[in-house]
Amino acid sequence: MDFQLSDDQRALRAGVRELLAGRFGRDRMRAALDDGTGVDRALWRELGEAGFFSLRLPEAEGGVGLGLPESVLLFEEVGRSLLPGPLIATHLAAGPVKGAAQGGTVVAVLDPGQPVAHLGEADALLVLGPGDGPRASAASVDVTRVRDEATPVRSIDPFTPLWRAGDPEETGERLPRGGRLRDEGALLAAAEQLGSAARTTEMAVQHAGEREQFGSPIGSFQAVKHLCAGMLVRAELARCAVYAAAVTADPVEIAGAKLLADDAAVRNARDCLQVHGGMGFTWEADVHLHLKRAWLRSGQWLAAAAAEEVLAGDLC
Repeated sequence: MDFQLSDDQRALRAGVRELLAGRFGRDRMRAALDDGTGVDRALWRELGEAGFFSLRLPEAEGGVGLGLPESVLLFEEVGRSLLPGPLIATHLAAGPVKGAAQGGTVVAVLDPGQPVAHLGEADALLVLGPGDGPRASAASVDVTRVRDEATPVRSIDPFTPLWRAGDPEETGERLPRGGRLRDEGALLAAAEQLGSAARTTEMAVQHAGEREQFGSPIGSFQAVKHLCAGMLVRAELARCAVYAAAVTADPVEIAGAKLLADDAAVRNARDCLQVHGGMGFTWEADVHLHLKRAWLRSGQWLAAAAAEEVLAGDLC
């Protein structure tokens, strides 16, 4: 079986990278950070027009008609760019939730017992059930009531406001593929982690080639070489696992991919910070943003303990 990306897949990835670079490049990202901007509704609609949310909807329903592997490529680019917002939930809710496919509706995810990200900007909620699959509704679940009864909590990621909310009393409208959405969400989160791990590897290598000590680039020192090499190994190992899980859509492989991608994103960001030295600890550097997002994302959709249980259960 050939796991190399097709020409169409490469073009899709390049197109999304170009779009995000133009609409959420570093300057705009830092401006959004300084201004405390949350979801950019104009960019959200632009993503909808580009088919970001409707990528897997059939063409007969106004979608692009592609599959899970292509969605993984899109969310890998999201992870590279640090684009904020509940993109995964909106992508998964496209079709059943009115306006989600076009980017006109922002859908947040409520996982019982976990903080809700971007609840303040949500138009609809994707509520994950404990074992009977997710349920969601843009109408019967009163988002305003959930928000009014929720309490803001401190977030480690400055781009991701968090709220502590209870489980809505309404059951809501069940989504098609309800039993698969948690797995698919975990895989797309793993893809975001993969993109972040790859980006911090690039940042570390670039800095190691430019920063000089004792008359030589620090990248020529063996200790720094080992750090960068380890980052590349972790990122590529995670890439193999994420891409394979996208092809098979197997829950066990998705659990393994999420574990590897979480580890790569967190450890690569930490090693990238180490390569940057004291500069990496400053607010002006972007390293800490990748680290904070990776820490937060590692606990979303499928945390390490739950993923390990899935893998252990497969051994029995």
